[in-house]
Amino acid sequence: MLSNFFYELKRADMQVSVKEYLMLLEALQAGLANYSVDDFYYLSRAALVKDERHLDRFDQVFGHVFKGLEYLADLFGEDIPEEWLRKLAELNPTEQEKAGIEAMGGWEKLMETLKQRLEEQEKRHQGGNKWIGTAGRSPFGAYGYNPEGVRIGQDGNRHNRAVKVWDKREFRNLDDTVEIGTRNIKMALRKLRRFARSGTPTKLDISDTIRSTAHNGGYLDLKMVPERHNSVNVLLFLDVGGSMDPFIKVTEELFSAARSEFKHLEYFYFHNCPYEKLWKDNWRRHTEATPTWDVLHTYGPDYKAIFVGDASMSPYEIAMPGGSVEHMNQEAGAAWMQRLTGHFRHAAWLNPTPEKYWHYTQSISMVRELMEDRMFPLTLDGLDRAIKDLMAWK
Repeated sequence: MLSNFFYELKRADMQVSVKEYLMLLEALQAGLANYSVDDFYYLSRAALVKDERHLDRFDQVFGHVFKGLEYLADLFGEDIPEEWLRKLAELNPTEQEKAGIEAMGGWEKLMETLKQRLEEQEKRHQGGNKWIGTAGRSPFGAYGYNPEGVRIGQDGNRHNRAVKVWDKREFRNLDDTVEIGTRNIKMALRKLRRFARSGTPTKLDISDTIRSTAHNGGYLDLKMVPERHNSVNVLLFLDVGGSMDPFIKVTEELFSAARSEFKHLEYFYFHNCPYEKLWKDNWRRHTEATPTWDVLHTYGPDYKAIFVGDASMSPYEIAMPGGSVEHMNQEAGAAWMQRLTGHFRHAAWLNPTPEKYWHYTQSISMVRELMEDRMFPLTLDGLDRAIKDLMAWK
């Protein structure tokens, strides 16, 4: 694939040399871009592009050659045969059987074992508890069950237990034009608005005009004031992870209401937990992401930050570098949450999961702690409590 990339660049009239190509190979062998396609993109661009006028041409060739390339294939240099993951059966253990299946024993052990299985496995496996396959108790594969594993080649969630996902998944954007089933969400959000008069005097102040005219013995004295504008700045951070699928409707209602109620509203998507990149378009999240540092530097601490998500994920996604199910994050999700909440002191997390179930999920407790207990249910009562907290927080 790399040699094909080199020849495609040559065919696109990019001035790349064999020396530069060999330098790129040396950098890869040294492990400078083992863990993500993004790292490989920037490394290859630095090695092969000498003139910034050719950056767009390089991006086009890169996108064509490496379309669909995923993290794990890049990390291990292996392609898993489709036959190994074909759905011929699936495992649906009872709660008793689930309790008897032991986890591998931690993140590092899991990834080390996966690499070993990729080197050793030669054929398809169904059932069993060791090899990459289907309908078994192995930590690796599809349509089986393991309390802590890597989901590979499966269509959607079944048990919400995977700590890593080897799939390219697409999430649609939330619809901000959806009709609100009830006016109550809008009415709740209006409590967060704060009006201020700004700009040039363009609106007739009737009360002051009447008062001034009376003082002038009946001579008309027009008084103008600037229009009132909603001066509250709001940042919405929206979780689009697979576990949010049951809550799409209520999240869209909130999103639509917020877009209609706040003039100064910005929004970003994240997957399960905010990391080093956020995005505004789910279809282009791999190519047009916004660095989280840019968000922190662009929007001031006066913005009220509202996170919307079920906070249901593997604890590794919050606590460990590399714990994200979709990419190899260099820093733990907790580090980015602390940066965001440290900068946006007016912050709240709205959770669509019913509040009575929160204590059953470890990751919810972890996020709640990072939010300094400012997590509220995505209900009318929860919205009301969140807004009171946002207005009161200093």
